[in-house]
Amino acid sequence: MENLVNTFKRLFRFTVAASIAIAATAVHADAVTDWNIKANDIIVAGRVGAPPANRALAIANVAVFEAVNAITGRYPASGRITLEAAAGASVDAAVAAAMRGTLGKLLAPQQADVEVAYQAALAALPDGAARSAGIAVGERAAAAIMALRGGDGAAAPDSYVPFTAPGVYVPTASPVVPHWGKRKPWVLASGDQLRPGAPPALSSEVWVRDYNEIKALGGKASTQRSAAQTEIARFWEATQPVIYYPMARAVALQPGREVTQNARLLAAAGMAMDDALIAIFDAKYAYNFWRPVTAIRNGEKDGNDATERDPAWTPFIDTPMHPEFPCAHCVLSGSLGAVLQAEIGNGPVPRLATTSPTAPGVTRSWASIAEFTQEVANARIYDGVHFRNSTEVGTALGRTVGEMVAAKVLR
Repeated sequence: MENLVNTFKRLFRFTVAASIAIAATAVHADAVTDWNIKANDIIVAGRVGAPPANRALAIANVAVFEAVNAITGRYPASGRITLEAAAGASVDAAVAAAMRGTLGKLLAPQQADVEVAYQAALAALPDGAARSAGIAVGERAAAAIMALRGGDGAAAPDSYVPFTAPGVYVPTASPVVPHWGKRKPWVLASGDQLRPGAPPALSSEVWVRDYNEIKALGGKASTQRSAAQTEIARFWEATQPVIYYPMARAVALQPGREVTQNARLLAAAGMAMDDALIAIFDAKYAYNFWRPVTAIRNGEKDGNDATERDPAWTPFIDTPMHPEFPCAHCVLSGSLGAVLQAEIGNGPVPRLATTSPTAPGVTRSWASIAEFTQEVANARIYDGVHFRNSTEVGTALGRTVGEMVAAKVLR
């Protein structure tokens, strides 16, 4: 744990300005992908939690697409908001203004960093009517999408009621976003629309399989987890969207693509991952299934002789503060993978690669979307925080959400 803390300290010692400067030296695609890098850097530096970070990026990406499409007219109007056509306006200025108008409000503690990035982007553009018009359309798009999503339920008060008996102590840390499953989705009808069936019964063979697998592979002191598996576990401890968006940018950076295509792709990716988290948190708090550390330390209480108790078992990483079933990391990878597959179609799959704040200096890559999503699922078992069935259900749920969003948005 001490090594992990030191790693984070080293990571966050860098300023956002330095991150943006480094990003500027990377391969340039367009303002949409460049701002996606800047936004993720700001989120990492601000240590914004995964659910609110994914929501913020979804709102920002949709505002960007609406603004860019109003200028280029490449696609029919989405119907989400009404914007006048803005041919001749600067796309780069519109993207910057849309990002400022959304992230600057959604990430209030990071508002100064957003403003620094915005002013730097404008300084690189020639002053004139095109820039002014671009700023105006970006601001209108941001205001309209913020109004559209302002009442989505993200600001609901924490009303979680801990399970206890009168007079009995329970840990007092509040669990993560217990209200998230009740938020208004982008494409789903409601958070419970795709709610999966219940976790496996504690008397089932699936439960025995999953219990003993994670007990062997997911413990901090495991002797059965290989060095390669440990590296995967450490890499996927990160949960912020910065670990996922590089895969979307890999598609966006392919030759022959145009800025509105990329804005639409990132908007679809953002909506899919945000809706996927709504669906997963609905299921998590509906079933309230125990985490491996709880189950294994109470192995004698599940009524199954094939699950031996280990009162000292500890997971490889700290267990997230929300129920186990289904896997949230898996729903994100599944939803993103489905959107990317829909965008790629039968064409070649670009090299999918990303880095992680919890494994500095390491880049992981995959030859296919299926390989990527399977590694995420395996990682959460190696981490000691999710059972195998939970990863399978989470990935499948995410894939369904992603396919629904792609069918609606990537027309």
